[in-house]
Amino acid sequence: MTEIAFHFNAADRLDYLCRLLRKAVLAGAKVAVVGPAAALSQLDAQLWAFSAPDFVPHCLQDSPAEVLAASPVVLATSVQGLAHQQVLVNLGQEVAAGFEGFERVIEVVGLEEAQRQAARARWRHYTELGYAITRHDLVPKTLGQTPA
Repeated sequence: MTEIAFHFNAADRLDYLCRLLRKAVLAGAKVAVVGPAAALSQLDAQLWAFSAPDFVPHCLQDSPAEVLAASPVVLATSVQGLAHQQVLVNLGQEVAAGFEGFERVIEVVGLEEAQRQAARARWRHYTELGYAITRHDLVPKTLGQTPA
């Protein structure tokens, strides 16, 4: 069964995603990132500027077949036709159609209320289908606590 994980409270969602993708690529994972074209365009630009020494090789879904085969990260508006079936990162507001074909799904949720509401709906959808969900709260544990 597909593993589902929510990463909540990303102060800068795209920056966090760049770091997450870098970590996944270093671990040898093949990742598909799905979402609206505008969000993917922003992510593409941020990945190019993110970190020169730690470049995250990636391409768009409509790239030539040899580029798709060589890229550990593919940015796509849907999972239809993707060869990458290991990790799916969803940037969309809805559950990604075809998510169950992946080993893992990661939902990255920012601080905006609209993102949080949409994430709650996706969480409910996954639990209604019987998926166990892992929750990662990205707020540092010491934030807001007074020193002893």
